[in-house]
Amino acid sequence: MEFAWTEEETAYREQVRTLVDDRYPGWRDKPVHHSFARSERNQVTELTHELRDRKLLTAHWPAEYGGADQSAWMHIILGEELWSVGEPRGPQYMSVNWIGPAIMANGTEEQKQEHLGRISDGEAFWCQGFSEPDSGSDLASLKCRAVRDGDEYIVNGQKIWTSHTQLAEWCFLLVRTDPDAEPHKGISVLLVSMDTPGIEVRSIANVAGESSFAEVFFTDVRVPAANRLGPENGGWDIVRAALTYERVGAPRWHRGSVVLDALVVWAKEHDRFDDPIVQSRLGEAKAAIEAARMLAYRVVDERAHKVPPSPNAYVARVSMVRAEKQVAELALWLMGEQGIDGESLAGHTFYPTLTAGVAGGTYEVQLNLVAGLVLQLPRR
Repeated sequence: MEFAWTEEETAYREQVRTLVDDRYPGWRDKPVHHSFARSERNQVTELTHELRDRKLLTAHWPAEYGGADQSAWMHIILGEELWSVGEPRGPQYMSVNWIGPAIMANGTEEQKQEHLGRISDGEAFWCQGFSEPDSGSDLASLKCRAVRDGDEYIVNGQKIWTSHTQLAEWCFLLVRTDPDAEPHKGISVLLVSMDTPGIEVRSIANVAGESSFAEVFFTDVRVPAANRLGPENGGWDIVRAALTYERVGAPRWHRGSVVLDALVVWAKEHDRFDDPIVQSRLGEAKAAIEAARMLAYRVVDERAHKVPPSPNAYVARVSMVRAEKQVAELALWLMGEQGIDGESLAGHTFYPTLTAGVAGGTYEVQLNLVAGLVLQLPRR
């Protein structure tokens, strides 16, 4: 891996950073993760339209789909700069990161025409229908059922921990189309409009005070068969490839680095920085962040060289969750009583980490994948 940025990559980062700082002055000084209600949709699209107009939003996509034929590194640079100020793209980071590429790789021409242009234009809002109450991140055990009825599928079932439903227009939905097949071989992917009759969304309150997760219920929901992505019962391979993109799509290591810099400033202002214990914990957190960064960059490097997806994505995901939690716990410890306030730097850092080990696949499932695919440990 070449650790130096090219002139082109450096210029791209500067363009994104300048745009962000001009549009959101002061956000960089107070790292806050932002969630957006449906009424705030325009706040998201104002940014994504400006990124689009400057050819920054999907620079790593092929030109035929609205991109600029740049390398995968452009996408991660964009993510780092936007996550450093709390990811003001909202759910559109997910559309650009893995939903669009999944449609590129597996979609019909009609599906590509319908969806890819809207994503590259900064218009599309998606959610993912993966986890279920009895299966969690064990996707192979999902039960949400889709039964073929002529030119349609009839969908019944439930999804849970579905993020970004407050803005979503479409759902990337995993369903079981063959209940008699082996678990991994009876799954299909449907692209479902969230306005379809029979879909009910119920927000899940959580201790972080956010409404970013929801239960989604499907009752006799009719989905055109033309909305199936890829072959019937071939969804497992599609979602496995997509998840390797998702695992490192949110560069939380960069946000952790920004928070850590802010903690150093806080420690100096409050005469805590010269404490050797404080310095030691800051150093340990910095090491964890940089380890997560390098492991994630390894995955991006594979993608840039068009290497098939590997288990390295799961290793990177584990390190990212651990580093983010380490920074959050350090913030609470360092700031003490001041950190209990949810509006403090510690509060804005700690609360989002409570869901970090769930979103994008649970931490425990990632450990199981690392144990089996990387360490080759036997199942008990």
